[in-house]
Amino acid sequence: MSFSTQDSDEVLSEMNVTPLVDVMLVLLVVFIVTTPMMTNAIKINLPKTDAVATVQKKDPVVVSVDQDGKFYLAKTEVAPELLEKSLLDVKAQDPEVRVQLQADSGVNYGQVAKAMASIERSGITKISVMTAK
Repeated sequence: MSFSTQDSDEVLSEMNVTPLVDVMLVLLVVFIVTTPMMTNAIKINLPKTDAVATVQKKDPVVVSVDQDGKFYLAKTEVAPELLEKSLLDVKAQDPEVRVQLQADSGVNYGQVAKAMASIERSGITKISVMTAK
């Protein structure tokens, strides 16, 4: 609010927004309180059934590349040229197989790329690359 020290006949018109803000805050509180009550308005008695067995998720197959560039399939050392064939055998047993690729941070990127290419050529589409936080 401004005050004028001069004698002038100008009218100072400013809108007082305090009542508007008060009304809006009251409406906001009303909506916050009433909204959860409106979501559960329909009461339904769900039927009871016998317990069903939970779906067992299989652990993913781990492909590792150590700091020396050696390949491992589930903690068993595998020659780089045999990795694809081994993964094909794993995929034949389980078509929905998932693979986790773990590589040492000091390993040459070419070795990691070879492992990824072998996984791709074996037809496995569910792959995750593991990293540390």
